[in-house]
Amino acid sequence: MSKILDEDLKLVEQSIYLPLVLSVLEYDRKVTEITTFKIKLVYLNLIEYTMSKVQKDLKKINDDMRKLKMKVIRGENDGVFTEYDIYYKGYHEAHRFFNANLKNNTQKLLSYYLHKDI
Repeated sequence: MSKILDEDLKLVEQSIYLPLVLSVLEYDRKVTEITTFKIKLVYLNLIEYTMSKVQKDLKKINDDMRKLKMKVIRGENDGVFTEYDIYYKGYHEAHRFFNANLKNNTQKLLSYYLHKDI
């Protein structure tokens, strides 16, 4: 039985997914810089603008987690599951996330951020 409240578990999930979204955007930014687009600057600006929105939200989540005395540390990845160590108000829990779910949820979140202001 988890000691983490449901609303706090949402913070934990966001603290896991947002860095994954940032890493995808960073990779895409690097690929876009070396790819031959006719108007490359538009794509780079979109990526960087989206990255700034994600970073802003991640900072808020990290601040909220710090206030709640929460910490999430990425652990082992065996190719199928990734383990995260969650420290919450003096307790420690290890949670395993299915990599395919991490990818799918990261994709959904990325899509949300790209369409957020439309």
